[in-house]
Amino acid sequence: MNNKTIKYNLLVKQFKNNIYTYSMYMLRNRMDADDATQEVLIRLWNNIDKFNYASAKSYIMRITHNLCIDFLRKRNLLVNRELEITEDIEETLNDENSQSNPYLVMQMKIAKQKIKEAIEKLPENLKSVFVLHEMQGMKYIEISTALEMPINNVKVNLFRARKKLQEELKKYESE
Repeated sequence: MNNKTIKYNLLVKQFKNNIYTYSMYMLRNRMDADDATQEVLIRLWNNIDKFNYASAKSYIMRITHNLCIDFLRKRNLLVNRELEITEDIEETLNDENSQSNPYLVMQMKIAKQKIKEAIEKLPENLKSVFVLHEMQGMKYIEISTALEMPINNVKVNLFRARKKLQEELKKYESE
């Protein structure tokens, strides 16, 4: 194996799940998410020689975000689309310790559904920042680079997303 292949394989191993998960959030369709993931990996391979490894995650997530936006534009669904969280994404919300208690399992399912519904209601700009930070674990600077957005806007959008989610989820506190 040559050096290019080794570098590529390491990047694929490290970021493929992040690419697919974010693509699922944006595209709501497994086939499109698979296609987007493949396209990102192809672009990564084609540009591996000029690739800056210090900003790998930001670079890869920017490619992923832009490609998903292109997919959505082609489908004319960028405005007012619903967010579908798949089984893969649900794992990030899952608590392994609750599996032994049926009551907790049911409460977790209800809570997950309420969270999904609240996330679905977020405007696109807030949703993207929230997903990248909270679900993908990206830092502000990485999100800023990936979405080509000033870092202060990232912080403001994340604050607003959390505030909207908090307001939305407060409705269910008494249940």
